[in-house]
Amino acid sequence: MVKEVYFFTEMGYTAYPQDQARQHGYNNLMFPNEHFSPERAQELYSMYFDELQYCSETGFDGVMINEHHNNPLCMMPSVNVIGSILSRITQRGRIVFLGNVLPIHDNPLRVAEEIAMIDILSGGRVVCGFVRGIGQESIATNTNPVYNRERFDEAHNLIVKAWTTPGPFRWEGRHYDYRVVNPWVKPLQKPHPPIWIPGVASPESVRWAAEHRYPYIALAPPLDLIEEIYDLYDQVAEAQGYTATAEQRGYAIRVSVADTDEQAHEEGRNFYWQLGTSFGVTPRHWQAPPGYISREAAQGQREQRGTAAANITPGGPVLDYDQAQATYQIVTGNPDTVIKKLKHIIDLVDPGYMIFWGREGPMAHKVAMHAIDLMTKEIIPAVKAYQADREKATPAFPMVPAKAGGVVDLQDFRTSLHLAAGRA
Repeated sequence: MVKEVYFFTEMGYTAYPQDQARQHGYNNLMFPNEHFSPERAQELYSMYFDELQYCSETGFDGVMINEHHNNPLCMMPSVNVIGSILSRITQRGRIVFLGNVLPIHDNPLRVAEEIAMIDILSGGRVVCGFVRGIGQESIATNTNPVYNRERFDEAHNLIVKAWTTPGPFRWEGRHYDYRVVNPWVKPLQKPHPPIWIPGVASPESVRWAAEHRYPYIALAPPLDLIEEIYDLYDQVAEAQGYTATAEQRGYAIRVSVADTDEQAHEEGRNFYWQLGTSFGVTPRHWQAPPGYISREAAQGQREQRGTAAANITPGGPVLDYDQAQATYQIVTGNPDTVIKKLKHIIDLVDPGYMIFWGREGPMAHKVAMHAIDLMTKEIIPAVKAYQADREKATPAFPMVPAKAGGVVDLQDFRTSLHLAAGRA
């Protein structure tokens, strides 16, 4: 049963010239920042914060925020700065950090201190998510991708110990060394803020989350992959001596809702504002530089079944708008239609938490606010009242309609997704 529902937007910088990005063949990392206007960004920040504040006041259980670098999709290069603002302009609801990109930090104790400060400022409303980041963030911060997973693990362990172990103490690790660990500011929540782990479908991340008993938040993978994600989580949980429940399952989904199905379908195209994709165009060697994906992920069975798509998004390979709806990476419709689609997801996943990625791209502020009203007044109450019926769950869709009237083989589709998943 869905316990809590959160709202999310990437805070995209929608003012960059698409024609210039098309000429370059990419729209991030190396895309010239001369196309950024601080004045336009100021207007967009104001709009996004108004929407997030409104969500927290009208019926969402909180808001989710994240972090990306060198990417117009996301104007949140510091999730902690965004979180600190929200801690003061909102009075209720959790602030879900999904999350701090641990491997790119040379001083994880700074992350521990900042999150502790925000937890205090917010009155103990922080949910702390940790992520490995996408490959291009290692490039952007000059961090060796070979050590991404190692740095993630060690930074996580150091942060948790700094929150829970009285200082001062020493830390002598492989990537971080401290003669004195003794942060003065510690979180309000005890023993520390809840920790969630988001990802697409990386078996390593699913296993790691289960080993630590952290909720795993699936970032809109195709529904036919969701069973193996949480089957793996459940298996690891059993091996660790506990039974996983809905409290360990979360699901983030792009949602476009309007008064009519037709309006919602048209507004949903805003998720494909970046050169017709949902995450922009990126060469694969930026998304997954050498060493970033582990041997386990690189040699996985799914990856051996075909060739990867050239451009990968957090929700899977680049699909056109209709394909993304067919695989439930986005749902659109009037409130009744959206509720019906979300119930199908709930039957399959039975998540304790759902995150509605509820606005994106050049969607008008007025349209986004109306969608928030529809979500809070009609969709959220229906979703929370619904009891999952696992016997009705039918995740498989053997073939997905393709652009040119043909079909996409889901074996190749899963293969492409798995390449993306290695980074999560």
